[in-house]
Amino acid sequence: MGRDITARPTTDPKMKKDQPMDQMTSALEFEPIAAVHRARTQSIHAIFTDTTEPVHEPTGSPLDYAIGHHFLEGAERAARQRDHDTFTWYRHHIAEPMQHWTTLASLGPVITLPPRPADLLSSPIADSPYYLLGPNTRQASSNAVELVSAAFDIAATHGFGSLLARHAPIICLLTQRDLTSPLNSWTITRLPGTVFLDHADDPTLLARDLIHEAGHNWLNDALTATKVTLTDTNTYYSPWKDSQRPTFGYLHSCWAFPLTMIFAARAADTTTDPIRTILNAYFAQHQERLAATNTDHSTATTAITNRDIRERLLTIHQLAQGQTTAKLTSPK
Repeated sequence: MGRDITARPTTDPKMKKDQPMDQMTSALEFEPIAAVHRARTQSIHAIFTDTTEPVHEPTGSPLDYAIGHHFLEGAERAARQRDHDTFTWYRHHIAEPMQHWTTLASLGPVITLPPRPADLLSSPIADSPYYLLGPNTRQASSNAVELVSAAFDIAATHGFGSLLARHAPIICLLTQRDLTSPLNSWTITRLPGTVFLDHADDPTLLARDLIHEAGHNWLNDALTATKVTLTDTNTYYSPWKDSQRPTFGYLHSCWAFPLTMIFAARAADTTTDPIRTILNAYFAQHQERLAATNTDHSTATTAITNRDIRERLLTIHQLAQGQTTAKLTSPK
């Protein structure tokens, strides 16, 4: 049987897209990202295509884009290891990835994976362990698929559905922990659209952490799409890392954490304990840290030469500050 989510907060069954666009969802709409998804996906497929074979035209969808990077990394790894069978598998399946991997969430197709610790790889391409789609990929359980689907629905209710659909279509669910335990999550730049995360078997908390990691993928894609590189030598104090960080890492924190703060503030008002208490505590934990970035954030964003991206980062930072004010002034 699937997991029972009927007692948990979910979206209206008729809700299949984000709520009407507000300032936050508008900030997350950035057309150059879709263009780079299409171009990059086509270039990856061209690498695998023999000129004597019919050319497959990928759609450039977020899932195509994410799968393409898995296949590119997997094929390169197989070639370095002289693993001819695995290399051939990637080459033959790039045009038609294994359909049984994919399920349909509220805003589009996703792949939910259950990699075991032994399945995770390490290499110079990433500071963190990662997993690649391949011939031995296992299907996720129905419980995992339902958990992710419910998380997407909750994210969509609060305006983040499109962010997840476009920047987290491949979800690697790692260790299940209890509600009070720290939850680790991360992305790697070589696998855009993929997120790795622990979970507490709760769709609202999973939605929060998916939003955080999808935010990182969004910013990486936005910088790539506009050919913005952050190569300055400035550093800024990050209250989240309690250390000086270069502009790139600092701005990533000042983007991803405010997104989850906005979500936590919105979701806490529509859920019940113990999740409401956890979200409120999460919000309180980060509001002081956010305030500590006010001056430096304005300075750091000047390193972004694209005005559209710069304004979006400032908007989300300011909206999270607005949520803080609303929390402080709301009736007890």
